[in-house]
Amino acid sequence: MRLAEAIVTGRLAPGSALDEVQIATEYAVSRTPVREALRQLSSSGLVEIRPHRGAVVAKPDMGQLHDMFVVMAELEALCAALSAVAMTPSERMALDTLHRSMAGLVHQGDLGAYSVANVEFHVAIYRGSHNSYLAELASATRRRLAPFRRAQFEGRDRLAKSHHEHDAVVQAIQRGDSERAGSAMRNHIGLAARAWEVLSNEARPRF
Repeated sequence: MRLAEAIVTGRLAPGSALDEVQIATEYAVSRTPVREALRQLSSSGLVEIRPHRGAVVAKPDMGQLHDMFVVMAELEALCAALSAVAMTPSERMALDTLHRSMAGLVHQGDLGAYSVANVEFHVAIYRGSHNSYLAELASATRRRLAPFRRAQFEGRDRLAKSHHEHDAVVQAIQRGDSERAGSAMRNHIGLAARAWEVLSNEARPRF
């Protein structure tokens, strides 16, 4: 769904109005599929439909975002803990290869490419848990937080810090240390949340 992608990547910022006619024109479709897409996005939490005012990109307040990050941290910690014991050798190798490739993106300061690779990194750990229900919950929560998680990388040295935090997760998974993997991932998401909060406070009008 291209509209969902525009929201998740931040092209449509939180609070942006979503005009059915304009969207239908942009994507060359009738208003019916647009209306249905907005309903689906509303049920997933990415869009808010306000009676008599139309739809807007969801703009959770700081308290709601804090709560979502707390849930995200626990879901991802569990994914990492399970991955430490459930990942196959090929999955572990693929995760390590991806992690190493991201070091080059940090060196280049390529925020866009790092953001894309970061999603791949976390999704690999969701799948590595070999628990489809947990992976689905983690993916759904990630999508709701995606615009805000991406924004954190604009903070000073955040790319390098993120990669360093990933390293602790990867090393624990490779060792099969479930407890350490979960703890490292929980710490990583907590630091990402704090990085976003600092950035948001410094540029409040943005959201």
